[in-house]
Amino acid sequence: MEKTLDVIALGEALIDFTESGTSPAGARLFEQNPGGAPANVACAVARLGGRAAFLGKVGGDMHGRFLRHTLSEAGVDVSGMIVDGGVFTTLAFVVLGESGERSFSFARKPGADTCLAPEEIDPELLKRGKLLHVGSLSLTDEPARSATFRAVELARGLGLTVAYDPNYRASLWPDEATAKEGMGSLVPLCDVMKLSDEETELLTGVTAPEAAAEKLLERGVSCVVVTLGGDGAMVATKEGSRRVASFPTRAVDTTGAGDAFWGAFLTQLARNDKVPENLTLDEAARYARFANAAASLCVGRRGGIPAMPTLAEVEAINK
Repeated sequence: MEKTLDVIALGEALIDFTESGTSPAGARLFEQNPGGAPANVACAVARLGGRAAFLGKVGGDMHGRFLRHTLSEAGVDVSGMIVDGGVFTTLAFVVLGESGERSFSFARKPGADTCLAPEEIDPELLKRGKLLHVGSLSLTDEPARSATFRAVELARGLGLTVAYDPNYRASLWPDEATAKEGMGSLVPLCDVMKLSDEETELLTGVTAPEAAAEKLLERGVSCVVVTLGGDGAMVATKEGSRRVASFPTRAVDTTGAGDAFWGAFLTQLARNDKVPENLTLDEAARYARFANAAASLCVGRRGGIPAMPTLAEVEAINK
């Protein structure tokens, strides 16, 4: 079957209700922003000219319909987005600090994203893709956990590259030990992996990005990327590791910045038909610079999906 999709992103599509000032009565206001890390990644890929699809579940409610419309309008294939009238779309209430950093409160007991079942994974959709991207929020609850492993198993059997972003949200796990075990369970099954500098110790037991990457490479990952916030990113392959500087920007809202980065990095990987096992350090660093440009544009805007930059915008600063 012809590979008509660059990236298939599996996981949560949800609403980020982002803090947005106060009402005349002094009450906090929240604005409805479409989000969810895998949904953000899919939209980032599409905005950058890649061919993206989303695989996951939303509720048969106003939020689910809004998310499906938003992803479709962004150019994402939503044939794998299941709308289930029996569950409610997951909501995340986001409070922003002075520097744009976020804290989360989730309405997800259960949320629609956790209810994706293994039998709802469509092998025909996977056959069309070059790369399957998954996150870790789909590992917190059943049946989504089993559905994620089913998709990864199918993808590996079909020869797709498997990408993984262990996006840690403490409130969604019973405790840190469970999170560490659950998030670590996918590491041996992925080819390329992104984590933040805040997640290195949780996933590897060491804090230094280079040392953490070395441990992940030893577990079978071919390319590791550690995002470093305002300091850019570090990339590591079998050839070694390298730090890639960020682009100067003023952070307004960091929601979706890591997803913009990862969508951009995966777009480069797919566009160049690169197998992570054969990726050189120079190539990984070049892809990371492109991704840093995308992230710098994202943090200068509010929201997740609405903040994803276009290819022209990224190319304008990545000279």
